[in-house]
Formats: sequence, C-alpha cells, structure tokens
Amino acid sequence: METFAPCPAPFNMAAHVLQWAQRTPDKVALEVLSDPVERWTYGALEERVLNVGAGLLGAGIAPGEIIFLRLGNVMETPLTYLAAIAVGIVPVPVSAQLTQRELLKVIERLRPAALFTDEPLNAPDLRLFTPSDMPGLIADTRADYAMGDPNRLAYIVFTSGTSGTPRAVQHAHRAVWARQMMIRDWERIGPEDRLLHGGDFNWTYTMGTGLMDPWAAGATALIKPAGTPVDALPGLLADHGATVLATDPGVLRRLCRNTLPPMPTLRHSLTAGWALPETVRESWRVATGTDVYEAFGQSEVSTFLSEGPGRGLAPQRGRRVAILDEAGDLVAQGQTGALAIHRTDPGLTLGYAGDEAAVAERIRGEWFLTGDLFRQDESGTYRFAGRNDEIINPGGFRVSPIEVEDALSTFPGITELAVIEHRPKPDTTIAACAYVSADAIDEAALAAHAEANLARYKQPRLYVRLDALPRNANGKLIRKALPALVTAATSDP
Repeated sequence: METFAPCPAPFNMAAHVLQWAQRTPDKVALEVLSDPVERWTYGALEERVLNVGAGLLGAGIAPGEIIFLRLGNVMETPLTYLAAIAVGIVPVPVSAQLTQRELLKVIERLRPAALFTDEPLNAPDLRLFTPSDMPGLIADTRADYAMGDPNRLAYIVFTSGTSGTPRAVQHAHRAVWARQMMIRDWERIGPEDRLLHGGDFNWTYTMGTGLMDPWAAGATALIKPAGTPVDALPGLLADHGATVLATDPGVLRRLCRNTLPPMPTLRHSLTAGWALPETVRESWRVATGTDVYEAFGQSEVSTFLSEGPGRGLAPQRGRRVAILDEAGDLVAQGQTGALAIHRTDPGLTLGYAGDEAAVAERIRGEWFLTGDLFRQDESGTYRFAGRNDEIINPGGFRVSPIEVEDALSTFPGITELAVIEHRPKPDTTIAACAYVSADAIDEAALAAHAEANLARYKQPRLYVRLDALPRNANGKLIRKALPALVTAATSDP
C-alpha cells in the first residue's frame, strides 16, 4: 500500500492554499465569469487575504475565536474564510438556507465571536458584520501567516444532519494537506488546468473542490456569477476554455436533457455528493465524448474514494480504508459492511464540537466508521450500498435500496427512481419503487426485469409512478419524504 508523506510542521492551511503566490504571482488564480470577467492573480489574491486577516485582528477578533460566515454568493466569502485561517481565527461557513431560528440554535452551540451576514439578525449579544462593513476590514498592512501545529483547529463545517441534528465537524490545518491525494487521484489537476465549478462561493463543495484545490495545485478556478442559470454552464465552459468541470449528479442530469455545445477543451468532469446514476454518466459521455469521475466522501474526511481513468471507485493512494462487519472485523470480498477509514488519515476530523460522545460511537479500534455501507467486487471496485440508517427490511431481510436502484435503473424509459420500505398494512413491510418516466411504463415488464436481476427478497412488490422525486435545493434526493408520497399515490381516492 502506498504511503502518504506526513504534513510538515509548522503549517498553515491558508499558506498552503496560496503557495503559488510566491511562485507565479502574476498568474490568474480566479476568473469570475461575469461581463466583464473579474480576474484575480495569485499575488493579488494573497495580498487581499492577508490585508483582510490584518483587518480581522484589528477589529478585535482574536486567534482561536470562532466566526460564522453567511455573506452569500460573493467573493468576500472565500476571502474572509482564508483570511481567518491565515491568522488563526476559526471560520464556520453557514448555509444561507437556515432559518433565523436554526441559525440562532447553532450560534448558541458554538458561541462565535462574530457573524458575517448579508441578512439582519436579532442577536444583540453578537457582533455583526454586514457587506457594508467589509471594505473597512481591508487593512493597509499584511498580516503574517500564523504558523503552528498542523493538528490544531483550522475550521468547522456542519454535516447535512442525517442523524436529525447537524453536527459541527472540526478540521485541523492538516486537512488541506490530505487533499493532495484527491487532487492527484480524482481531480487530476495541475497548473495548466482551468476548473469550472457549477456551485456558488458559499457552498462548501465549491470552496473546497472549486477554489482551494485548484489554488493549491496552481490552476485557475472559474466560477459562474451569482444568478447564472444551470443551463448556462456548458456555454461558459466552452467560451472560457475550461478543462475540468466539477458539479453534482443533479446538474449533470439536467444538462443532459439539452443539446450541448461543443466543448473541445474539456478533459473530464467531477461529481460528488450522492451516487451518480449510470444512465447520466453514459448520457454525458455520449454528449461530450468525455468521462465523469465520481468520488465518495463526507464532511468528516472529505472524499477518499474516487474514480480515475481505467479504474472504478477505490481508495485514493495513501488512504487506508476497510469494510467491517458488526463486530468490527473485515468482511469477505463481495459482502456488504460498514465503510471505515483509518484513524491516522490526515484528513480525518478532530471531532464534533460539543459532542464527544458522537465521536466515540464512530470508533472501532483503529477505524473510524463513516456510517455508510459498501461492498468490494471482484475487480476491486467499491460499490455503495446506502446509509446504515437507510437499510430497508422487507419481509425481515436487510436490503440496500441502492443495490436495487442500480439493478432497475437500466430499464428503458425510467429517468429517476428510488426504492423505499413501504407498509401497505400495519403488519406487512415490502420494498416499493417510486419512479419517474416521460411515458407510461409496462410495470409487468419492469417487475420481470427485477426478477431477472435481483434475488426475490430484494425485488420491489410495488411500483409507483411519480411526477418527480423530492429533492433539496442542491438536487439531492430527500428519501425520507418518499413514504408519504407513495402512500398518497396508492391510497383510494
């Protein structure tokens, strides 16, 4: 197994991300694809980050204190994020979708020194910085990078909350060092690349894959301006010579519905966040002549399984990954178990702020449990089998809905589908398949397809056609909303 070099010390995450400012200060680090295009060189980017860092310290925010960032889809979001890390302040990106009630709850939990926000908030004991305050934080002097132990806290992100309560995931400065394994084996980018990310400045996926990684690799990051519709992405990609596109499966699905323009500079695309349907992958390949490389990860460690040329989903070189049974032992090849990553991984979280017990629940000896189920097939490819808390139990059998969905997704005419547990009677549990199709589907033929590809206990006993599957603002399936829709669709009028 290939090893990975330890993080050097002393270390600062922002200094690592902006290292190319010393090598190629005049090279363009960022293009915001507005009209006219807004360009930032590496030298100007580092200058502004360190000016803002000095401004944060001058405003009385001390190293080690926490700040919340909720400035929206503006350049000030990544600038303030990096500036805080540069001087030892701990930034926490906060979703703009949180209600004020939800925001106040997480403020109470982490007690930040300040909130940077583009919306008013009734929090009299909290220092607020609004967009109009931001120019005043650009100091005339540059701060120095706060170098130190790579294991110290750098930033905090919130999980999506599959447990019901979003957890505050604490990351060390060394987390960015570990992302070199992602850059090498998944993103495959270097100084010659121009990476276009389909997200906004204030999305953590954009902040990492769309900005921090290209900058750490010496590449040029391309970001669409606020308000740009998703359907404009292929045109932007073609017009601005992007070599790599990073987005999510939902965006790729939507783009494949349209006729795409020629994109001669595109080398490959990247997707993460949730499983990429094979039908979408193939549609994109046919439309563009390029491949999509999928990655799997989570807030606690970022991506650590990824695809590449000629290889399926597998651990990035330098990662130690295992699939474990309920006793914490390795499962046999082909068997489904709990995916775990070694506790020495440099990208692994420091823990959950204020919830040490939740960390203990994830530990099995030398391993950290991700909460996801996987199996490894004979080719060495890792196959996602769902969240541990999403396993369904039709007739008393444990079944991965992802496995069933993969088998059914090749049936002609189906554009989307999801498999859930359904109770047609109080004492009966079955697997149900909710699907979307442009035209009516022969459900008897669909059932025959399931019979030919799945063991009997895995086959859905009910098929329900819906106008659309429920998805959140980022396009991710809201699986917990499906049971009510299936029940409503099958109830007598």
